[in-house]
Amino acid sequence: MTTMSATSPGPLPRILMLSLHGHVAAEPELGLPDTGGQVVFVLELAKQFRALGYAIDIVTRRFENQPEFDDMGQDLRVWRIPFGGPDFIRKEDMHDYLDEFVLRFCEMFPDRRFPYEVINSHYWDAGYAGQKIAEEMNVAHVHTPHSLGTWKRQDMQGDPQQVESNYRFEERIRKEFLTYRRCDYIIATTNQQVEILNQEYDVPAEHVAMIPPGIAEGRYTPVTTNQASALRRRFKFRKHDVYTVGRAAANKGYDLLIRALPELREMVPDARLQLAVGANSKADERKIEKWSALAAELGVAEHVNWLGHVADDEMADYYRAAPVFALPSRYEPFGMTAVEAMACGTPCVVTVHGGLEEMFDFGSHALFADPKRPREYAVMLSMALRYPALHKRLSIAGARFARRMFGWRGIARRTLVVLDRARGIHERDLTELPA
Repeated sequence: MTTMSATSPGPLPRILMLSLHGHVAAEPELGLPDTGGQVVFVLELAKQFRALGYAIDIVTRRFENQPEFDDMGQDLRVWRIPFGGPDFIRKEDMHDYLDEFVLRFCEMFPDRRFPYEVINSHYWDAGYAGQKIAEEMNVAHVHTPHSLGTWKRQDMQGDPQQVESNYRFEERIRKEFLTYRRCDYIIATTNQQVEILNQEYDVPAEHVAMIPPGIAEGRYTPVTTNQASALRRRFKFRKHDVYTVGRAAANKGYDLLIRALPELREMVPDARLQLAVGANSKADERKIEKWSALAAELGVAEHVNWLGHVADDEMADYYRAAPVFALPSRYEPFGMTAVEAMACGTPCVVTVHGGLEEMFDFGSHALFADPKRPREYAVMLSMALRYPALHKRLSIAGARFARRMFGWRGIARRTLVVLDRARGIHERDLTELPA
């Protein structure tokens, strides 16, 4: 096998990264529909690949008035290809347009000379399309699921028929299965994902690598106690406030956190919630109205502050200002916001419904509980708020652990090893074909 090398003479080896849904951009406005942790993941990984000597195209969907390219520096760009019409499309409805994307993309290479060494796709929609492109162009394909349809479906609430109509899980799971069976390698972001891939999708363990997401080490850093206090005054946070941030999505569990608040206030009477939820869109406002009604029903509406969308350049300071960060998701493949908050020195209480608690030492790196049990989750929040020694231990050990384990440069190097391994598998399979 010819190893991908950044030091070889001639053109840089090229990697094609596919991330089709949401608003993917060189400087994305996070919090827009389908635009969150995955976009950050792809962009940060691409930047590290480039720094390590590779040329990168991040291919996504072009819609609304977006330009065809965002140049992010030499040999690094976002490339948008139009398909599915001019309007935004939810990721749940991408099924209907993936074949159109594959056709349009492959038309770019009529002589079948494909300029990429390997394809790295992200989420099921890009995975399904990426596998078709890989087969058409005879190139290795590594897929990163980010989330899994079977896992997400079991945590969805509501009428099963309505859930299926809205999320189209049967179609998604079928496409996931076909992608996982045909691609050269899979990168899971948690050990729990590895288990689900094996048990529910019949993917052999040797076909999967586990590599967690990373954080921007230079951006998410702790500050002194005095600096944190100044930020707290600036954002009007109080000593016993609990902060969370994320998309306005049901799986994020904001309703579960609100249900825990009455229990929390029994133990910490002045506790409040500071919720930076959504992107201030009409659809998000409707969801927040529903959650606000729940808070009123529980008698805690005056203790819930809806912050709206937090600008990306202020994200780290909000983490630093927060006395405690909560990740109450009823389903969370990884939970990047919690790791970012930890890296800023903020104690975290995370959900057990995902992959984070398997990586942390309870009581040292973070606390975790089941947010579907309001009393249990409230007790963990109260411990982080009430006990200064525990708060300090979580702050220091959590930041050290997050920065040591989740730096993007190390994550990129591990990913490149997998991409190279996939190329070897692909080339070996070609040599074993009958003449």
